[in-house]
Order: sequence, then structure tokens, then C-alpha cells
Amino acid sequence: MTVSKLIHHPKYKAVIFDLDGTLLNTLDDIAESMNAALAEFGFPPHSLDEYKYMVGHGLRPLVERALPATKRTPLLIKQVEQRLRAIYQHRWDKKTRLYPGIAELLDKLIRAKISLNILSNKPHEYTVIVVNKFLNRWPFNIVLGQRKDLPKKPAPDGALFIARQLGLPPGKIIYLGDTSIDMTTAREAGMLPLGVSWGFRLPDELLEAGAQAILNHPLELIDYFSLNKN
Repeated sequence: MTVSKLIHHPKYKAVIFDLDGTLLNTLDDIAESMNAALAEFGFPPHSLDEYKYMVGHGLRPLVERALPATKRTPLLIKQVEQRLRAIYQHRWDKKTRLYPGIAELLDKLIRAKISLNILSNKPHEYTVIVVNKFLNRWPFNIVLGQRKDLPKKPAPDGALFIARQLGLPPGKIIYLGDTSIDMTTAREAGMLPLGVSWGFRLPDELLEAGAQAILNHPLELIDYFSLNKN
């Protein structure tokens, strides 16, 4: 059996992946941690589907959305966020898994010498820990979570920071994500915005935010590099 040589299209040299909802299904661990924190303060839980529309902006916005509207005082938000961080540290890896097809995609991109990178609104320290646990098989060039020195997505600053570190113009980078936040980030950074249908949001939201296409399986990304799928 012969293996075809992988040749990538010269236009695109790198991919920036969103993390939660794109590479990893982290929703169960986030939701259960947030519900546990809410319970400690006597507030009702939310369903998994509700959390799909609460996540993506970072921890503090998640807490704000999860709390009852009449209870969103700065002090309470801070207190609940502290408990969420403490709880999440002990259960962030209980149910989190790679989406089907992600491992195969990353294998092919590495063999083709495509630069792999991650940009997440998850706090940077958590982002690094999660990547080291679930994605340590693959050599990502840059892993960047939310940091105080860079505005979070949908601001393009993080994406442009990665482009500068790679020494690539934004037009040679594909940005893959599952929310309108990701599509806006990619568009504002001058990168190719591609959405995924397996994440936390519906395709219509991604298309309205500027997605140039919606991928239904990770290996469909191969087409954008003209790589052999075998």
C-alpha cells in the first residue's frame, strides 16, 4: 500500500484553532463546575444547552450570565467566580474529550508541516493546562489564552500577536472556531474565518458573523491546504 505525499497549498501556512467547542468538548465540565458554584450560593442550575450560549467570553462573563439578573453585583460576581475557579481546578478533565476526527486532522497537518496554534478566551493558565493534558501529542507553535496584556476575543489582538510571532501575514492563516466571537476575531484580523458545526453554536450564527464556510467534519479542513485525505 502506498502513501501519497502531502503537499500543502502555498497560500495558507498556519491554523489558529479555538479550543472549547472546536478542538475539545469541554462543556460538561464547565457546566457542572458552574452549577456547583451556583448551588453553594443558593442559586438554581442551568441546562447544558443553556451553557452553550453562556460560554466563550471568559470566566467572569460566564458567571454574570449564570447568576440571576437581579443578583449580578460586582461583589457577588467576584465571589462566585472565585468558587468557580476553585471547583473547576478539581474537575476540568472529568468529561472533556477531543471531538471525533480532531486527532486525525492534527496528525495530517503536522505531517504537512502546517503550523498549529490555539487562541482561547479561557484564562491562559487553564488553557495551557488543558492543552498539555489533551493535546500534548501534537507540537503546537503558540498556545494563547486570555491574558491581561491582550484584549480577549473578539478583539483581533491575540490572533495578530500569533501572526507576528509566526512571522506570517494574517492572510496566510486560517482561523477555525465554533462561535460568532471566533468569526469576528478572524475577520477583524484579516484571516480566513471558518466555522464548525460540531461546537457550541449553530451554523447560522457563524455565517452571519462572517464565516466563509462551515465544516461538518474536522478532515474537511484538509481541502483548504490541498492535502491528500488518505
